[in-house]
Amino acid sequence: MKKLILLLAVITTFGATAQNQSELLKHFEDYYKQMKGQGDVQGVINAMTHLNVIQPSQQRLDTLAYIYVSEGRNLEALNTIGIDKNATDSDLNTEVKAIALKGVNQPERALVFYEELFKRNANSYLAYEIADLKIQTQDLAGAKASIDYGLTNVKPEMKRAFYESQRPYEVSLKGALTYLKALILFNMNQTDNLDTAINLLNEAMTMDSNFNLAKLSKDALVARKTEKAEKKD
Repeated sequence: MKKLILLLAVITTFGATAQNQSELLKHFEDYYKQMKGQGDVQGVINAMTHLNVIQPSQQRLDTLAYIYVSEGRNLEALNTIGIDKNATDSDLNTEVKAIALKGVNQPERALVFYEELFKRNANSYLAYEIADLKIQTQDLAGAKASIDYGLTNVKPEMKRAFYESQRPYEVSLKGALTYLKALILFNMNQTDNLDTAINLLNEAMTMDSNFNLAKLSKDALVARKTEKAEKKD
């Protein structure tokens, strides 16, 4: 009889726990929808964190990390999903690691994930990012190869944003790729490729007259050319 009573108590406790967990899950699912509807990012993060504690899921972790990286919270994104490369990583997981590692100035580590994304879905956007990182790691030949791919496959509607000025602006991805090609060629040979780099920067500015970064780079190269000419005289 005592054994039966004990068994009934255990079953009742288990049922109550399962019910409470189910109620909590529904509560935070509703909370998540409410926060998302209100555009409350921190609320969405809180809800997603609770949901993952109640019912752990790699998909939830990937989504949570993506929200962090979208807010520029790169370390929190990496703390959520780690920095290791795994064969089972989703595209979202891989993208988050790439962006976050680039954001915390880890170009070599970021490259691993950008190149993995490129293997899965090669496109001009990724070619630009890979070239940018390869410039930072001094792989200029590799950077040029990525830019050449990007320019060959770029489409007119593709754009890229820049944030170096007080007001962020957008230019065509073709113009951005041309700008990066100019920098690569100049760094490969700062004497022989100087005029070619200036011409490419002019080309980028012709495509996008608001391309402030290209203008600044062109002005610097023209000043360098003028200074060299004056020294010769």
